[in-house]
Parts: sequence; structure tokens; C-alpha cells
Amino acid sequence: MISWDYSILVGVLFAVSAYLMLSKSYWNVLIGFVLLSNSVNLLILFSSMAPTDSAAPIINETGGGILADPLPQALILTSIVIGFGLCAYFASLLYALVARGRNG
Repeated sequence: MISWDYSILVGVLFAVSAYLMLSKSYWNVLIGFVLLSNSVNLLILFSSMAPTDSAAPIINETGGGILADPLPQALILTSIVIGFGLCAYFASLLYALVARGRNG
């Protein structure tokens, strides 16, 4: 079960990222997008349950150990890569806007 501290942390990160993404400054929108990406990663991490009763599918003579679910880890890794790529693309667009003389 997710702890209240973790859920409050994710909620605050979502709220701050939404506030920053609704501002007029492009730099604040970029920072808000980075915070949104990180808060989604934390949400996936904290919502994946701790392995308490999962046993190994192949049990040897010594018995099965506790296994971790690899799906949330794969989702978080994919989300980190996609978020980094989108942030780099958005930062390059922001750089092009600033280079053309538009205020950011």
C-alpha cells in the first residue's frame, strides 16, 4: 500500500508542474514538463506494490525467493527515455525561439 507521504509528494509535484506549465514563460513550461515527467515516474514507482507473497515460478530444492515485478521497472525506464527525449526536443525549440529574438 502506498504511504501518505509518497502520495502527497506526487500530488505536490503534479500541482507544481501544472502551475508551471500554465505560465507564460517558456522556461517555466520546460521546468514544469520536467517535473511532470518525474512525477509520473514516481507515481508508477510508488504504485507498484512491494513483492511480499510472490514466489519464484521455478522452485528449486532450497525454495523460492521473493521476486520483484519487472513491468513497473520497464515502464519507468521507458518513461525516463521518452521524457528525456521530449525535454531535449522542447529545449532545442526554446533555444531556436530565443535565437530568433522572441522573448522566452
